[in-house]
Amino acid sequence: MTFMTSPARPPTASAQPGRALEHPAAADIRLEEVLHALSDPMRLTVVRRLAGGGGELSCSDVPLPVTKSTTTHHYRVLREAGVISQTYRGTSKMNALRRADLDRLFPGLLDRVLEAADAQAGRLGEELGPGGP
Repeated sequence: MTFMTSPARPPTASAQPGRALEHPAAADIRLEEVLHALSDPMRLTVVRRLAGGGGELSCSDVPLPVTKSTTTHHYRVLREAGVISQTYRGTSKMNALRRADLDRLFPGLLDRVLEAADAQAGRLGEELGPGGP
C-alpha cells in the first residue's frame, strides 16, 4: 500500500511542518481494510460521530470508554485504512471522514454501514454519547 505523508486534504496554515501523518492514497484504499476498520464498535462510534458532526472533530470530542493508548490505536487503524484523515492543529489531532474518497471507491457503503449502525443502536437502546447526532 502506498502512503501519502501529507494529509488527505491540503494542510491549513496552522498545521505544523514535520508532523504530517501518513494516509493511504485514495487509489490504495482497499475494501477489506475499510471493512476491518469499521468492524470494531469503538471505531464505528468514531465514524458515526464524524459522520454526524459534518466536519472535523478532535480525538477528545469523541469520548471512548478505553485507555488513551487504545483510543490512539483505534484512530490509527481508521487512518491507515483510509476511513479518516488526521491533521495536527497545535497539540490536537483533527479528524475527518474521507467520505468523498470512500463514496467514489465504494458507492453507498458508508451510508449503508451508518444506517445499519443507527438501526442496531436503536434496536439495542444504545446512544451515541455526548455530542452525537
